[in-house]
Amino acid sequence: MSANEPRLDFKDPGLEPVWDKVRSGRRLDAADGLALISTRDVPTLGRMADWVAGRRHGRDAFFVTNRQCNPTNVCVLDCKFCEFARRKGQDGAWEMDREEVLAHGEGVREVHIVGGLHPDWRFDRYLGIVRDFRDRYPDLGIKAWTAVEIEWFARLERRGVREILSDLRAAGLDALPGGGAEVFSERVRRELFFPKIGWDKWSEVHRTAHELGIKTNATLLYGHIETYEERVDHMLKLRALEDEAPGFMAFIPLAFTPGNTGIPVNRQGAVEDVRTIATARLILDNFPHIKAYWVLLSPDLAGLALNFGASDLDGTIGREKIMHMAGNASPEGLAKEAMRRLIRESGKNPVERDIFYRPVAEPVAA
Repeated sequence: MSANEPRLDFKDPGLEPVWDKVRSGRRLDAADGLALISTRDVPTLGRMADWVAGRRHGRDAFFVTNRQCNPTNVCVLDCKFCEFARRKGQDGAWEMDREEVLAHGEGVREVHIVGGLHPDWRFDRYLGIVRDFRDRYPDLGIKAWTAVEIEWFARLERRGVREILSDLRAAGLDALPGGGAEVFSERVRRELFFPKIGWDKWSEVHRTAHELGIKTNATLLYGHIETYEERVDHMLKLRALEDEAPGFMAFIPLAFTPGNTGIPVNRQGAVEDVRTIATARLILDNFPHIKAYWVLLSPDLAGLALNFGASDLDGTIGREKIMHMAGNASPEGLAKEAMRRLIRESGKNPVERDIFYRPVAEPVAA
């Protein structure tokens, strides 16, 4: 045992062989992942994951000044778990004009752009949004369009994913968000989001982005009808993809919010949340960051997650719509100083970052 390793008092003997693998640098497999994600010895699991995160980042925990922009929620898909999308002309549907969209880039370091698959918008409109942001805010980090949207653009244009991504990169795109991953299980896809792409197409988009030098994130929507086995398999698929085509920056577990969907919630609250985050930190040994998305977790629980393997809280965000339309009750934005305070109270060192996780100190130009 080295000097910096925690002394662990295992209440679950199933964690001991996993810990031996972790501390010796051996990769975890599916059986190890199931032992982690199902353990009742959550404090010990947290100490294991915190140690791994600490070896990467010390006591640093990251955040960014950012804003989420949803240019439209009009969408051709009809996913059972989605409370965000609307049909064209339906109550609650919106389409932002150019200036409404561009206002989201003022005074922040990063803009996160996602929306619906609008039946009338062509790719040029989505491409123009990226170009307009780049023209108005030359230093802004632009993270835009999920793999679901990229694949939709390719179908609209009858062109390849590589061509679509190349055009977006030339227009000023920096990174892709991780949304649309949901759970890489055909069983779950057929039950909850059959019209949406699955693992094959999602991984093609992200692999191609990485090959073009575009960084990306990856998500997991958990706590509905998926099993622990499917949750762990999702993580292992992502780990293998990162081995094959490196380029992921962060993994973001997203706790399912049922809204009015009628889909049952299958998670044990805060325990399930930190257990999933810790498991991800231990399995995804080639991912730089595990994100505790405070919008879904609540600020307090996200702060706790920084001691369960998470190293990033996302950002100040501004007005978030997708999760709040599903009934999430967290605050819609956290000021920069509140973010710093939350990180310090969790025993970590707050580091403001840019879109690529480079520390920054200078103020954002208005």
